[in-house]
Amino acid sequence: MSLPEKKPLSLTEKAFWSLINGIERRLFSERFIVANQTPYEVIYSDRIMSVRRYESLEEPAIRVGDETLPVAPARYRIPLVLVPPLAATSMIFDLLPQRSVVRYFLARGFDVYLIDWGEVTADHSDISLETYVMEWMPAALAAVRERSGEQDVSLFAYCMGGLLSLMYAAVSQDTHIRNMVTVASPVDMHQSGLAGRVLAAIYRPTQILSQFLNLSLLDLPARYLHIPGWMNSLAFKLTNPVGTVVSSLELLLNLWDREYVKVHSTMQQWFDEMVDYPGETIKGMVVHMALNNRMARGRMPLGDQQADFGQIHCSILAFAGDSDRLVSIRAARKVLDIVASEDKEFCVVPGGHAGVFAGAGAPGSTWALSADWLAERSD
Repeated sequence: MSLPEKKPLSLTEKAFWSLINGIERRLFSERFIVANQTPYEVIYSDRIMSVRRYESLEEPAIRVGDETLPVAPARYRIPLVLVPPLAATSMIFDLLPQRSVVRYFLARGFDVYLIDWGEVTADHSDISLETYVMEWMPAALAAVRERSGEQDVSLFAYCMGGLLSLMYAAVSQDTHIRNMVTVASPVDMHQSGLAGRVLAAIYRPTQILSQFLNLSLLDLPARYLHIPGWMNSLAFKLTNPVGTVVSSLELLLNLWDREYVKVHSTMQQWFDEMVDYPGETIKGMVVHMALNNRMARGRMPLGDQQADFGQIHCSILAFAGDSDRLVSIRAARKVLDIVASEDKEFCVVPGGHAGVFAGAGAPGSTWALSADWLAERSD
C-alpha cells in the first residue's frame, strides 16, 4: 500500500518554517552540516596529515541522488585511495549522505582509503610541494599497503590532488600504482582560460626580469606568500559571481525546506571554509607549475630530484568539465601527452569545476564512469 502524499505547505506555513530554520541556522549552523558521516578508522598520521580507511557499508543498498544503488557483496582486490586538492577539505569526498564519493565507491565494491591533508594555518608555511609529494604521499601509500595487504593501489584524485598524484608517480616511479583517475586537474596551466593566457604572456618577461635582477620568487621567505583560506574562497566565488548570488536567492526561497537547507549549508561550507595554501607550496606552484608550466613540458624539479612524467606507465583516466571556468578541457587533457601509459582515456562530462566532481549529475557521469573503468582494472 502506497503512503499518502504530503499536503503542500501554505504560504503562511512556509513563512513560519522559514523563520524557524533561519533562526536555527544562525544560532546552530552545525545542525545543518551533514558531511563526513561515513564511519572510518585513522590508520596513519603525521603532523596535520592523516590517512583514513572507511568501514564497509552494512545496508544492502544506498541512495545516490534519487536512485537506489545495491551494495556489492564482494570487494575488488586493489584498494582505492582518494586524493583531495589542497584548498578544499576532505569533506568533499563525503559531502552528503546521498551524494558521497566515499559511499558510492564502497557500494561499488572498493576498499576505500582517503588522504586527509589536514587544516593548514600560518604556522605551516614551511609545508612544500616536496612535503606533500616526497614525504606524505609515500608514507600514506605505505600505510594503505600495510593495512590492505596489497602492493598495487588505484588513485582517484580531484583538481590539485591529481597533480600531486602525477608528481608522486613521476618522481618515485612507483610501479605499484595500478590505476589513476584525475578529475579537473590542470596539467597545462597555460591553457586554462584567461589566467592561462596571462601566464603564457608573462612567462618570458618574468624569466628575463628574474635573470636581470638575479632574484627568484623561490628566494623569498615562505611566510610572506602564505595564502589564507578566505582568499581561496573569494577567488573561487569570483569565477562565478552570478551563481553565488543566485544560490543565495534560492536558499531564501527554500528556507522553509529543512532538507534543502541542509544540502545548501553543507555545500556552502565547502566554498566558505577553504584551507590555507602554505607559503612554501605557493612558491613551488607559482614558479614551477604556473609560470614555467613544467608539468606540461614533461619534467619538473622537486627538491634535488626531477619528476619525469614520461616515466608514468599506469592506466590513466582523466576528466574535464564541459563548463569548468577554472580548468579548461585542454588543460586537463594534457595529461595524456606527458605520460608513457598505453592504457589512457579522456572524458568530458557535464559540470563546472565543483559540479564535475560532486554536483547532482556527478554520480551518473564522473563516478559511474570511474567505477566501471576501475572495476575492469582492480582484480
